[in-house]
Amino acid sequence: MIRLPFLLELNFCRSSIDFISGSSIPKGGFCYSLRDRNSRRGSPMESNSKSRKESILIKYAIFSRLLVLFLTILWRSFLQPYDTSAAIDPPCLHHRNVTEDCPPLLVANAVSKTLENSVVWDSVYFLRITQCGYEYEQTYAFLPLLPFFISLLSRTVFAPLVPLIGLRAVMVLSGYVVSNLAFVLAAIYLFRVSVLILKDTEASFRASIIFCFNPASIFYSSIYSESLYALFSIGGLYHLLSGASNVAVLWFALSGCARSNGILNAGYICFQTMHRAYEALYQKRRLAVQVLVTGLLRCVCICLPFVAFQAYGYYNLCHGHKPDELRPWCKARVPLLYNFIQSHYWGVGFLRYFQFKQLPNFLLASPILSLAVCSIISYMKARPELFISLGFQATEKEKRSGAMLYSLKDAVEADVKTSSNEGNRDIRQRKSCRKKDVTVTDVVADSISPEKSGYFSADVFPFVVHLGLMAATAFFVMHVQVATRFLSASPPLYWFASHLIASPKHSKWEYLIWSYCAAYILLGTLLFSNFYPFT
Repeated sequence: MIRLPFLLELNFCRSSIDFISGSSIPKGGFCYSLRDRNSRRGSPMESNSKSRKESILIKYAIFSRLLVLFLTILWRSFLQPYDTSAAIDPPCLHHRNVTEDCPPLLVANAVSKTLENSVVWDSVYFLRITQCGYEYEQTYAFLPLLPFFISLLSRTVFAPLVPLIGLRAVMVLSGYVVSNLAFVLAAIYLFRVSVLILKDTEASFRASIIFCFNPASIFYSSIYSESLYALFSIGGLYHLLSGASNVAVLWFALSGCARSNGILNAGYICFQTMHRAYEALYQKRRLAVQVLVTGLLRCVCICLPFVAFQAYGYYNLCHGHKPDELRPWCKARVPLLYNFIQSHYWGVGFLRYFQFKQLPNFLLASPILSLAVCSIISYMKARPELFISLGFQATEKEKRSGAMLYSLKDAVEADVKTSSNEGNRDIRQRKSCRKKDVTVTDVVADSISPEKSGYFSADVFPFVVHLGLMAATAFFVMHVQVATRFLSASPPLYWFASHLIASPKHSKWEYLIWSYCAAYILLGTLLFSNFYPFT
């Protein structure tokens, strides 16, 4: 009885299609307006479903972190670490360490040693930067956001623990709290972004659960910058899709303070600006210029923190030194410290990793790269017109969707409202179509075109392009084994995996995907925690 009005309305719309399409009545009439108003308002049942899914997701996210930490402790108790030098704490170069008495309690001393011995791989650099700042040239490869949060927590929330377990152990504890808390928040934002893009609560929930148990899970529970990058990247996407572009710029800028690839998030702003400027040309040229300038300034703001950090490194390492004492990168026309460090200390460069001895690392990265390539190719086959036209051949309904990547409706609202009837008849019809959002034929077309919904909707297109750029960089330029964690914060991977799991044509994919995640969680906690190479 409750759903009867909706069913009557839907049947009326479908039965009226021939009549409307064969007459002079404008398409998209009153039979759609009721549905549109109700869908925009959102039913209480749908809102409750989202809230319930989000609550369950939080429990899964917390459970996944506890599971990873438990496995890490388990493997550490059974195996001897390959490198035991992590606990060595030499004095800082530029200032003396704060003198700390040995913790008086035996239990506290054991906790302190356990925490300090758990610091492995890049965690050593992050902890050292927190303690002593940027002492050496190679430390500038690690951006300052994670050390900042570690220092903030260790000197405020966990400051009372310093007399018990020591400052360094408190910093380690703060690092674990920051990474794991940021991961839980990133999972929540991924669910919210997925709901906006996929418009399917169940598919969004599946994708978020896969993220909770992703193959790079060990890095999201360690003192690494992956969690903060994922939080500010995905959180920035949520704000961008919600219409809060300026807030999104701030979050994207913070992602660039966590990892260098955070500046690639400016690509979303570029995509949005390109489409908005094109749409603005049909209204006012002055508005198009304003949209372009605004987009350019937002991109500059996203890149500014990373550029400022490079300038900081240049000032510390190059400024005031004699010419014969300068490092090679200091004399370059564009003195980019980050590129020099990656190339000089880690051998990163185009095709430099293509060596026969690196074949095991290519095999280690092959699952995540295969998933990325399959997701991109599947999308290209389903929506080739979007790749050819850079998204301009998306349907009008897709452009008017809730995601704010194509539409101009939340940008420069005052100018949009004051634009008058300019242009020819086609433009006026286009405006009329926008006011009614979609036509009746669009509603029916979308209802019978599942290949253009969910993962294959136009809203996913910029995410797929971003993933393609990231995957190409990981394969051709970086140490290829890093691809597992480098791509782990890309939403389309989880959307595509969710699509495969739900598809009856790919029944075996669910087993393969979960087996892959489980194997890499076990392998990662075993190898990484004991200072053996993983990714």
